[in-house]
Amino acid sequence: MPHTETTVSRRRVLLGTAALALLGGAVSACGSAPQRDPALDILNAELDRARKDSQLATSATTGVPPQVAAALTAVAALRDAHARALADELTRMGSPPPAAPSSTTETSATPAATTGATPPPAPPTPQEVVAALEQAADSTGRAAAGQSGYRAGLLASIAAACTAAHTVTLAGQAS
Repeated sequence: MPHTETTVSRRRVLLGTAALALLGGAVSACGSAPQRDPALDILNAELDRARKDSQLATSATTGVPPQVAAALTAVAALRDAHARALADELTRMGSPPPAAPSSTTETSATPAATTGATPPPAPPTPQEVVAALEQAADSTGRAAAGQSGYRAGLLASIAAACTAAHTVTLAGQAS
């Protein structure tokens, strides 16, 4: 039997190594799921809070003196601006937020008052708006500490605005 000697050239070794590297990279890329940026969750939570605070302040204008209603309207506009800024940042990050829920109420669908019907809930008080702003300032301030760059500045400015709103704009109004 003739003896054939198999030789492996350097070129074959390099080609095999390159093919193995490409195949290994492709397999590992297929197996890993893309990681979600934790900042998305933080910004979405703050967006929800800003929208709720704006609605709360708007609802609290019912049955209060005009100067308190004006302060609450300013707070509602401020929190609405915060919601827009957070939504813009989420869109810039490639994760547009869901549309804001409709602010219309279902008063047209409410049947006429009947005996034994439960009365509508009382509107929120200015004190509840102050408490919501305090919570928003605390939450947004903590969130800002964990971010960097523009997001940190955005969240910190929202925290400062919420603090100013409850200590200056609503000072003495919520008593």
